[in-house]
Amino acid sequence: MAKGFFTDTTLCIGCKACEVACKQWNQLPGDNFEFTGMSYDNTVALGATTWRHVAFIEQFDRTARVDGHMVGERSGAAAISDRVRSSGNGHGLDLMGLRSSGASSDGAGVMTLTRSRTVDTQSGGLFGEHRWLMMSDVCKHCQNAGCLEACPTGAIIRNEFGDVYVQPDICNGCAYCTIACPFGVIDIQEADGRAWKCTLCYDRQKDGLEPACAKACPTQSIQFGEVEELRDRARDRVGQLHERGVTDAYLYGVDEQTSVGDLNAFFLLVDAPAVYNLPENPHVPQAQVIPGYIATAATAVALGLATVATFLLRGRGA
Repeated sequence: MAKGFFTDTTLCIGCKACEVACKQWNQLPGDNFEFTGMSYDNTVALGATTWRHVAFIEQFDRTARVDGHMVGERSGAAAISDRVRSSGNGHGLDLMGLRSSGASSDGAGVMTLTRSRTVDTQSGGLFGEHRWLMMSDVCKHCQNAGCLEACPTGAIIRNEFGDVYVQPDICNGCAYCTIACPFGVIDIQEADGRAWKCTLCYDRQKDGLEPACAKACPTQSIQFGEVEELRDRARDRVGQLHERGVTDAYLYGVDEQTSVGDLNAFFLLVDAPAVYNLPENPHVPQAQVIPGYIATAATAVALGLATVATFLLRGRGA
């Protein structure tokens, strides 16, 4: 049975323990120790030396009235979420307003914070809609992996645990895999010119151990196990959240009709995929090859017929 990850973003607290554990176990160098302009997100994205990445998505609606004054406008990731919601994809989620003083939780791992001020509750609280979404991103280990199909040397394989694994001793650094990944996961390391990504802790699995990130996660946001069992567990979790009123919770990478297929590392989300920097409908580039050939052939036939028709018409005119 294939092994993989179920990442429940409603349980993520942004502690970055998974990032640290991944770097420590795999002896990856630290990076981006400077101000990135992305809140507490210093690693910014997955890469050759960052195989787990905790994204901080701040959503603020600063249109509430405080003591009779407007306090600002909607900004940041919230604006992205607005645009996605307006597209009608059905995944937008308005869980909370800041309607009481102190800190509280909505039951889905999203914290709210207010201060004792005169707040117009019709506007949603001191800062209106105000929440942080957090997600620990990782390689998806796709069932139909574009990187594996694009690799010309056989460096990328599916190992005995069903994971997509890059064999560093065979990789020649051609970077075809980086173009073929619809999630932008796999990357070339400048230091050695080879492709690197999450191995799902292949070495630990061979010794019967769970991956370092799942081991370190204090809230069980990252769960490791057999993919089919994880999917059943994830569906049950979505049902529980719906019963609690979190009706926009859904699974990303499960039962989706795309050329990528189901993901062996999938996610429970509470907003549109684009808000989490995930593609809405991921497709491997190879899926466009046959339609491209058909379109080219059809165009060639049409042009040929047009050419023949032109000569025939000219012959009759003569």
